[in-house]
Amino acid sequence: MPAVFPRLRGETGCSAYALPAGVDTVRHDEDSTSVNRHPLPAALLALAAILTTNGCVMPHPPAATAARPLMTWPDLTKRPHPVADATVAYGSDPLQVIDIWRPAGAGPHPVVLMVHGGCWQTEIADRRLMDWIADDLRRDGVAVWNIDYRGVDRSGGGYPGTFQDVGAAADRLARDAATYDLDTTRVVAVGHSAGGHLALWLAGRAKLPANSVLRAAAPLKIAHVVSLGGLPDLEATAATPENGCGTEIVARLTGVAGGARPDVFADTSVPRLLPIGVGQDLVNGREDRIIPYGMATDYVAEAKAAGDRAVLHTIPATGHVELIAPETPAWAETKRLIRAALAK
Repeated sequence: MPAVFPRLRGETGCSAYALPAGVDTVRHDEDSTSVNRHPLPAALLALAAILTTNGCVMPHPPAATAARPLMTWPDLTKRPHPVADATVAYGSDPLQVIDIWRPAGAGPHPVVLMVHGGCWQTEIADRRLMDWIADDLRRDGVAVWNIDYRGVDRSGGGYPGTFQDVGAAADRLARDAATYDLDTTRVVAVGHSAGGHLALWLAGRAKLPANSVLRAAAPLKIAHVVSLGGLPDLEATAATPENGCGTEIVARLTGVAGGARPDVFADTSVPRLLPIGVGQDLVNGREDRIIPYGMATDYVAEAKAAGDRAVLHTIPATGHVELIAPETPAWAETKRLIRAALAK
């Protein structure tokens, strides 16, 4: 596996990004749901609860973080790896593959289309970072279509390759659904970090400009999206140094504006596609030092203003790793959202 998030800024420094007033309160409305129902496991290894780097301190640190340290990447990646049921290729590159996690018993099975993060860089993470939650869903009777793609640091990645890979991997589900007894009428896209952006982008492909090379004739229909600590707005990401991926990575993903393509965000950034007409849940950690909390609140407000149903679920005492660890309150909430979406 590539090194998992070794250089993300939130791992080593603190953000001056102030959380909005009132996030400590439990809310169950259209805009935000704060969840505090399950204690974090005592076995989680420590990250410092409050980072002090260059004289800056994480604002508003809740007492729960000091009592229960956040997870680190080794807490997740050093555990035994579960194994997928099958792997299929959708292209000739070794990264153009999909792992299929198929539940026991007769189908057709509902499907989670899963998209890993890693700041759009293969060196940082690949699909295997999602193995533990994929296995958990499989045990729970939900099939997983866990896609990989060429990051911006690989030949053919960036624009348009990374987006074309993700689209082709998603559309392969329609072609192979009968082979693996999968139900394409019940598909929920789940993406983590940069994968949250890509999952939302997949759901909005029908809204791509007619002249975009990324436009597909018959994109896979996605019923619902769950973004886990995602970066939906590429323009905001490029303008927010506090995000753990940095700002320079966005140009490597979107390409540089020029005469033939003056607006690089028109077919790459999710807010430009709103409304996408698909229900959206954003699950974000209260203490995530990689993805600033305001990126979620701002996107939800924009999606709702455009007419979409978008809900932010704030998980206390949760960083970036907990979002994809199967034993955590964050994942328990995500599974609840997945079940609810599949039941519609």
